[in-house]
Amino acid sequence: MTLTTSVSCAAAKAGDQIPPLTVQPTPLQLFRYSAVTWNGHKIHYDPAYAAAEGHPGILVHSHLHAAFLARACTRWAGPLSVQKLSYRIVRPATPADRLTITGTVTSRDEEVDGVLLVVDLVESNAEGRSCATGTATLRVGGADGGAR
Repeated sequence: MTLTTSVSCAAAKAGDQIPPLTVQPTPLQLFRYSAVTWNGHKIHYDPAYAAAEGHPGILVHSHLHAAFLARACTRWAGPLSVQKLSYRIVRPATPADRLTITGTVTSRDEEVDGVLLVVDLVESNAEGRSCATGTATLRVGGADGGAR
C-alpha cells in the first residue's frame, strides 16, 4: 500500500493519510484530567511520587492518549465521526514529550447512510518512538452529522 498525502475524509481511500496532529501535554492538563476523571493516582500529577515509582516524570493517562487519537480523527472527519476506537499504550509519555498522531486509512466501505473508514493510528514522541497505537472506525456523511 502506497501512502499519499492527506485528503478530505469524504474522498479518502485505503492508503491515504489523515492530517497529523501534534500535542504537548502539560502538568496542568494532567492534573485537570486526573480531577475530571476522578483518577487519584499520583503518577499523573505528583513529580516526586512518579520519580519514587521509577518514572521519568509524571505520566500521561492512558485515556488521555486515547483522547489524543480520537481528536486527530474528529479534527479531520468531524465531531460525530468516531464510531469505534481501540488503542494500546506501548510506551509512557510525560509532559516533556511532544506527541504527534498520524493515521492511515486502511479501508473504505460505502453504506446507505454514509461511508465507513477504518484508520490505523500511531502516536509518536519527538524521537519517533510509538507511545500509543490504535484503530478507529469513522462514519462520514449521512444523517448523523459526520463530515461530508
